[in-house]
Amino acid sequence: MAEITFDDFLKVDVRVGTVLRAEPYPEARRPAIKLWIDFGAEIGEKKTSAQITAHYRPEALVGRQVMAVVNFPPRQIGKFMSEVLVLGMPDEHGEVVLVGPDQSVPTGGRLH
Repeated sequence: MAEITFDDFLKVDVRVGTVLRAEPYPEARRPAIKLWIDFGAEIGEKKTSAQITAHYRPEALVGRQVMAVVNFPPRQIGKFMSEVLVLGMPDEHGEVVLVGPDQSVPTGGRLH
């Protein structure tokens, strides 16, 4: 993988958000969940879909803090417009495990 500079890293805006709403996305090619996430006053509420059904149920995600890239351009995912990229790591089977702070932090905080 190519090395990047610190200035390159600073271009990626990773923020913590709180899931406000989550619902199944059965129309997706692969099972997914639609998320509406609050990123605080500066960024506001953004939506996305994530292929996280192996480990998460929509009702259990509400109130959870997650990390997401908030400065990618919106991307059409089927009939749903995704505005952020929620971050996760693959488990031993390649299923996504969400990344988030290990204790409560202010919504909208930037990763550094």
